[in-house]
Amino acid sequence: MDIKDIQNLIKFVSKAEVSEVKYKTKDFEITIKTPLGGSEINYGPAQTVYHTPPQQAHTAGSSAPAAPSAPEETVAEDANYVTIKSPMIGTFYRKPAPDKDIFVNVGDEVSVGKVVCVIEAMKLFNQIEAEISGKIVKVLVDDATPVEYDQPLFLVDPS
Repeated sequence: MDIKDIQNLIKFVSKAEVSEVKYKTKDFEITIKTPLGGSEINYGPAQTVYHTPPQQAHTAGSSAPAAPSAPEETVAEDANYVTIKSPMIGTFYRKPAPDKDIFVNVGDEVSVGKVVCVIEAMKLFNQIEAEISGKIVKVLVDDATPVEYDQPLFLVDPS
């Protein structure tokens, strides 16, 4: 990685408004920390975004007894799935090129090593391969949107 690549990464991190990014390869490791308005913001796994406490508190406060059990069943059902996560920060694409077909759709079978998406990082398009065999149950990220390291991209039913 040369100085121009590092400068581009720093610009990307500052535009993404994150407080810290770690980038690691076999030969190179860099950590970039930025102040965000003088306060630290810690980003956890994106799964916490899907199961926020305010929604659970609102559901628990409702008078219908069946309503609280529905989210619990969904959480238990999601626990049976395996998540394919982003190995890097960048922009998520479902197609290899704008004029090509989508790599995988909901319901498609994937096997270990099958390319499921592309993540662009610093003008490099990195193919992301499935690490498990199974059926795509859900696509968790919209096409052409930024993703963070370890952010869930797909849910796979391994059975």
